[in-house]
Amino acid sequence: MKPFRPGAALAALAPLLLLASGCASNPLPTARQGIPDPGPAPLSAVPAQPLDPALLSPTEAAYRIGPGDQLRVQATGHLPAEADVTVGPDGKIYFEYLAGIDVSGMTLPEAGGRVAADLGKFEREKPHVALFLRRAVSQQVWMLGRLASPGVYALDRPTTLLGAVAGAGGLEVDTSGGGARSESADLSGSFLIRNGHVVPVDFERLLRDGDQSQNVYLEADDFVFIPSLRSSRIHVLGAVLQPRTERFGGQLTLVQAIALAGGTIPEACLPNVAILRGSLSHPRIAIVAVDQVLQGKAADMRLEAGDIVYVPFTPQRVLDRYANLILDTFARTVGVNEGAYAISRKSSPITVGVSVTP
Repeated sequence: MKPFRPGAALAALAPLLLLASGCASNPLPTARQGIPDPGPAPLSAVPAQPLDPALLSPTEAAYRIGPGDQLRVQATGHLPAEADVTVGPDGKIYFEYLAGIDVSGMTLPEAGGRVAADLGKFEREKPHVALFLRRAVSQQVWMLGRLASPGVYALDRPTTLLGAVAGAGGLEVDTSGGGARSESADLSGSFLIRNGHVVPVDFERLLRDGDQSQNVYLEADDFVFIPSLRSSRIHVLGAVLQPRTERFGGQLTLVQAIALAGGTIPEACLPNVAILRGSLSHPRIAIVAVDQVLQGKAADMRLEAGDIVYVPFTPQRVLDRYANLILDTFARTVGVNEGAYAISRKSSPITVGVSVTP
């Protein structure tokens, strides 16, 4: 791949440089004749987002019980008893002669206290109840993509990202070329989503170089995705009629990619269309005035495999925040579709984050 060559228009951008504030609000028209030949995207580096050191330590939060968890209940007192129970879909457990006890969201000691209090209503002596987690089901992490055993895994103990990858069998390897084994995973395009946002982990440094400064601890509902190295696609998101992922088979321009997504919607901000390229942990960005391209006043931009095209709804004023918005929207879109596909191979693509604003 040729090295990136940021154009003069973006070369002087500082990390928090304001972008153009003008914004057209008309649908993208059909490309006109006479537009200059497409050129390379004028890319500029995005300021690196630091990784919070707190993510490298296990959370101190106690395990919270949820539906599907399997518990062992041990009660001592006037009528000692012991049983294995499963938390129902309604968050309740059933023990001895007690009615359903709602323990969803409680810690094990809290749930034990609740069971003891209910038992105490029927016994002469105050019982003592202990709950133990036999099998965690409600707290899980998604490990999808080019892993030997992708799937949804229980998070019943402090687990690092590296440990979770190992638990999923490690990176998938390609043996189709004969005896040689080669990675089929694209580490530069891998990501971790937490609470709808990308955690700035450098998968290449972690999984290829063994850099423990990137080995974050996972939390319940984290989503890890490692795409294929052989996947040649471009992604068109934001204020377009049909946000989508397209196979990249050769030459494609920015305007053509937007047209493939059905064109823009009336709220689209054409002067601030972005192309995000390169590693997700160290991306480069180009801001293109598509309204000027359509008027023949500026050249269209050539795209490359892996590019993320984002059409904003409003003018984006801070470069690094704009890049983070694009990454979050991209990761949520891919995450929802990959998660749906993992559950049902017949799932249709889902678009999310289309109306996200900073």
